Amino acid sequence: MAIIDRLDAQILRLLTEDARAGVAEMATTLSVSRNTVQLRLTRLMEAGILQGFRPIIDLAAIGMPVQALVSVELDQRLLGPIVQGLARLPEVIEVRIQAGREDILVQVAIASLEALQELTASVVAIDGVRKTTSTFSVSTPVAFRVQPLLNKITEDAGWGRSTPAAPDPPKSRRARN
Repeated sequence: MAIIDRLDAQILRLLTEDARAGVAEMATTLSVSRNTVQLRLTRLMEAGILQGFRPIIDLAAIGMPVQALVSVELDQRLLGPIVQGLARLPEVIEVRIQAGREDILVQVAIASLEALQELTASVVAIDGVRKTTSTFSVSTPVAFRVQPLLNKITEDAGWGRSTPAAPDPPKSRRARN
């Protein structure tokens, strides 16, 4: 298990706020050298902690205003082919295998409730799917985030090798509201 400290958490915070932030800009904001930031980024990527940079897309703005979670009960012997069938549906944006009453949780983005009905019919048509149940997202008051968790797990960590007692984290130039 890779361990991160407060400096790593602050680098990840800056990237979360602006994935296009440059190494020099982050180094200035954090009051560390460019080399330190570059080495930390390399280590975070090699450890699999930082897995890439992705755009955040407003699905409603591209004509997909309805987001739903579709719970799927299935014949578990056919899990692999079912996941492959779900992956072929363009409206499926995430598939999670879970423990519990339903076997799979599928996040979908669609244009309308009628389109959801057609999509769930396509899901049920996959061999091995027994039943689906849909839940609609009305709003997202807390969007996907990890920074509060990173802050919590690094609150007692140092600020790199040279500073075992972590200073107060620097304030970002781009304050989030």
